[in-house]
Amino acid sequence: MKGIVTQRNNRLIWHYDDELMWIEPWGCDSLRVRITHLYEMPQQDWALLPAENQNASIVISQNQASITNGKLKAAIDHLGRITFVDLKGKTVLKERWEDRAVDADKMATDNYARIFKPFGGKMPEVTMTFEPKDGEKIYGMGQRQLQFLELKGAELELCQKNSQSSVPFYISNTGYGFLWNNPAVGTVNFAKNLTRWTAEASQVIDYWITVGDTPAELIEKYTAVTGRPGKFPHFASGFWQSKLRYHTQDEVLSVAREYKKRNLPISVIVIDFFHWKHQGDWSFDSEYFPDPKAMVDELKAMGIEVMVSVWPTVDPLSENYPEMKQRGFLIQTDRGVRTQYHCLGAQVFYDPTTSEAREYMYQKIKKNYGQYGIHLFWLDEAEPEFQCYDFDNYRFRIGSAQEVACAYPIFYSRALYDGQIADGAEAPINLTRSAWSGSQRFGALVWSGDIYSSFRSFRMQMRAGLNAGLSGLSWWTSDIGGFWGGDPEDPDFRELLIRWFQFGVFSPVCRLHGHRRPSDVLPAVEDSGLFDFTTCGPNEVWSYGEDNYEIIKSLLLLRERLRPYVEELMEEASRTGAPVLRTLFYNYPQEEACWEIEDQIMLGRDILAAPILYAGMTERDVYLPGDDVWTDYYTGKEYRGGQTLHCDAPLSVIPFFIRKGFGGNI
Repeated sequence: MKGIVTQRNNRLIWHYDDELMWIEPWGCDSLRVRITHLYEMPQQDWALLPAENQNASIVISQNQASITNGKLKAAIDHLGRITFVDLKGKTVLKERWEDRAVDADKMATDNYARIFKPFGGKMPEVTMTFEPKDGEKIYGMGQRQLQFLELKGAELELCQKNSQSSVPFYISNTGYGFLWNNPAVGTVNFAKNLTRWTAEASQVIDYWITVGDTPAELIEKYTAVTGRPGKFPHFASGFWQSKLRYHTQDEVLSVAREYKKRNLPISVIVIDFFHWKHQGDWSFDSEYFPDPKAMVDELKAMGIEVMVSVWPTVDPLSENYPEMKQRGFLIQTDRGVRTQYHCLGAQVFYDPTTSEAREYMYQKIKKNYGQYGIHLFWLDEAEPEFQCYDFDNYRFRIGSAQEVACAYPIFYSRALYDGQIADGAEAPINLTRSAWSGSQRFGALVWSGDIYSSFRSFRMQMRAGLNAGLSGLSWWTSDIGGFWGGDPEDPDFRELLIRWFQFGVFSPVCRLHGHRRPSDVLPAVEDSGLFDFTTCGPNEVWSYGEDNYEIIKSLLLLRERLRPYVEELMEEASRTGAPVLRTLFYNYPQEEACWEIEDQIMLGRDILAAPILYAGMTERDVYLPGDDVWTDYYTGKEYRGGQTLHCDAPLSVIPFFIRKGFGGNI
């Protein structure tokens, strides 16, 4: 062989010139591949949990070497090229090496699949290229603002931004799952002629691959090595009330009292940003919240949990800024002024990449909120949302942003999760605006960011939620009604809110939020950007007219009846990693039609819904999958699967069906 091939325990090692490659078993029917040009292999596991001792079959001959773990085999030919095959010998994935020779096996290649490209002493850019597969469909990759669900043909950023959570894992309809286990900023191109992963700054190519017969099997194997969500608390399955923002303690309590007066279900009320004096204080401003304990006690007596917003932005005026700067707990800027974000001031972002910094933040939050009985936090700005996404200009304690920025959301979530677990919390859950692979094991409830209030955006959120579930993020939600631009008095927005609410009822977490235009702000002033964006109009369920209120009230009661079923699905997610919000093909992978449908959803295995995704739409087609019997929720009429129905959908109706055999009561 061209290289030197050896075996060390269950690891296959290939070495040629300065290239070092390890292939080893990592989970059921799965292999991890690492390649570097360093003398020794970097040891970070990043998204992956430590591997258990596993036996692999390794065979080394004169012209080939292979390693087999269960149903997956990696074969290295005499030139060092890797091909992954299943037990039947079918190619799962293959490196793409470009050759000009007619017989590539007899001539050196011109372009390698694995490239490390150094830039004048800086960390190299790396690329990893694979052959495409005919007829392949690709899903997952976190949550993104796209008008389509299936990703073949798309080029995607590998970076975190507001409303974009980059999770570099996908499943293929051809029977494999793939994780790019590298937190560097980069891109992936699922092109017709290749699949190419690029990291702007990295010393290692690191990826993980598995095989399985169904999407459920692939997700289960992926979450076995990256982690699964913990126990889902009962309160979280109910209705969450939120808006940007409740200014005072009295305002929070008046809203909660009104919900109780109307006998409406409510489980959580959220106190959003700028309840503090300075960003980075992580505490209440006593002028507006004079007695937080009394507020929390009254809310809990009503059966309502309190969530407070926490930002990683630290203003130089904050009481914590001098110590955090002294101790190196702030992100560095390599050039220019050390201002990384502007929001009612000039801030620097907190750097959670060291255990000391995470402990520091948690202790501040524990002292300033925990003393009042608050243990539920909204980790906003979790990307973080740099004013300019110049990743080459930012530096964390563990490396440059180009090397590690994609993992920021994990470190941020861990700051709260690790502290809560150490303090004996059974089921930490914290809302967060971004995630990376493995975030699900740190209590992260991901929402889809500050998206616009439009039907176009609504359609994208449904697809974002479905792909998030296929990326291991079972705990997911969106802002019902969208975040930016909703006017409570606008009939068009009221229609959007109802349709979004209908989707929210079948989402893993049902949460109303948004920046509603205050009634005293003229559109011309709003468009000019001169008004205070921290001022928000009404966003309670009774804020949208009496007729709409009755519709929303019926949806809230429906969600209450669904809660036991939602909690069963959450328990399944903690055991297997299964998404709660599902595509049709997740439950019916054998049906080709289910792989083509992108505008229907399933809540678990037993409920199928067809959201109304366009303004003015009052009817639509609904496909019923499988050989199951489906019951129309509104009429009680039964239909055999395998057919398409044309359903009426006036404003009060979202077509949805219950699979026969469902044990719940809705």
